[in-house]
Amino acid sequence: MAAAKSNTNWFVIGVSAAVVVVLAVLAFVVVSLNNQATDPGATPKANDSFNSETGAISFGDGEDEVSIFVDFQCPVCKSFEEQYGEALETAAADGRITLSYHPIAILDRFSQGTEYSSRSAGAAVCVAESNPELYLDFAKALFDNQPAENSSGLTNEQLAGFATEVGADDAVSCITDETYRKFGKAQAQAHEISGTPTVEVNGTRLDLQNQADFKKFTDLIS
Repeated sequence: MAAAKSNTNWFVIGVSAAVVVVLAVLAFVVVSLNNQATDPGATPKANDSFNSETGAISFGDGEDEVSIFVDFQCPVCKSFEEQYGEALETAAADGRITLSYHPIAILDRFSQGTEYSSRSAGAAVCVAESNPELYLDFAKALFDNQPAENSSGLTNEQLAGFATEVGADDAVSCITDETYRKFGKAQAQAHEISGTPTVEVNGTRLDLQNQADFKKFTDLIS
């Protein structure tokens, strides 16, 4: 009797195998891109004022901690600092609060591909690592010279120049080398920040559009 004719469809099997390979490659690419997006890059060195794990640069020793998350490309952050920065610093200096600033990056899309948010946040981390006592002066310089949205932003040399102006010369090479360029974006993701400024009191996130939350914030710095 003649052998039974094979019904195996090698074309279908081949196509199925190719699809599996393509899906595996796509999965690898997606995982790689996700890893790149969350990669914090180089880890800065912590000091008495700078927590390199949480990204907080802290001032004062008050019982209540007020945390401010800022993006140096953010116009509302600049307005917030102009309105409340002095009161926050005074409350910290008086021992009424512990003031913690978190430079983050969420607005890279507004700098024509130069990732100014990431570069400026990284520059602030350079100053926090080497000269934490000068962070506030450096942050003020960045806000005073904030580039317009949808511009290319400040260059690394300009950022380094502001560090020199406030006395943070030790941060210059760190800034020009973009040592902590990835840190601000990674911190934004770690803290789940989607808008700035974001304010927290003792770890609880406030909605400053809410009257009760706004009063809680202003009572601490009044």
